Amino acid sequence: PLDPRRHPVRPDLAAADLRGRVEADRFVEGEPHRVFVGRATLRGAPDASARQTSELLYGELFTVYDRLGDWTWGQCGTDGYVGWAPADALMIGEPADPTHIVRDLRAFRFPEPDLKTHPRDALPLGVRVAVEDETNGFRRIASGGWIFGAHLAPLGWTQPDPVATAERLLGVPYYWGGRTPWGIDCSGLAQLCFACAGHALPRDSDMQRAEAGELLSTDGTGVAYRRGDLVFFPGHVGLMVDGERLIHATAHSMTVVVEPLGDVAARGGGILAVRRVPR
Repeated sequence: PLDPRRHPVRPDLAAADLRGRVEADRFVEGEPHRVFVGRATLRGAPDASARQTSELLYGELFTVYDRLGDWTWGQCGTDGYVGWAPADALMIGEPADPTHIVRDLRAFRFPEPDLKTHPRDALPLGVRVAVEDETNGFRRIASGGWIFGAHLAPLGWTQPDPVATAERLLGVPYYWGGRTPWGIDCSGLAQLCFACAGHALPRDSDMQRAEAGELLSTDGTGVAYRRGDLVFFPGHVGLMVDGERLIHATAHSMTVVVEPLGDVAARGGGILAVRRVPR
């Protein structure tokens, strides 16, 4: 069966391109939308009290297949994750072609090119924007609003060392389903840090354990750990800082922290895999 986290399929409805692969009461063509807020929740049910499963970020494509009240059910174009998103965070249409990327942890979006105006929103690290104009050091973006130019880099910017990005996030609170410097979970940290290095990782730790880079070990033995190696535990993942220490977003301390690998393995049920993404 197809993984419903990554395929728009339910017993009552499925994406039209899955016809013949799955059974559903009806099949529908998706309608492209774009996210126009800094971040929006993605939940497992159309209810604000439902558990968050991930987040959508500014500029991402979200293909909508169903609506219920103030919620839309669809699929994120970045990592393929499926869930319910608030309709008021979306606009109909394909995203504008990006020209720049947010390289700072956060960048305010102002209504005018004036730092004394109250920001409309803030965009997180790694978000891509389409710049249309420049005034007073601010860049106007296609969906409206102005971002201070120094917070942006031309599209193609990377931070080749994913651990350097993770170290910028030390102290960020652990947040289930989070993908940003406001709050992040373990697989969100790995996904964001490798995205900044130019490598796309899937959303959840079990997906990353199956697909990210090259498998080095299934139990952690016989590995000469390198900076940036991904180490997987039951339901968890972190990045090696060096040969002995791991940086990860952990519910143990509810923050992004560096700890000895042995301590994490002893507390977390042992190592399930070590993978290395070529850089």
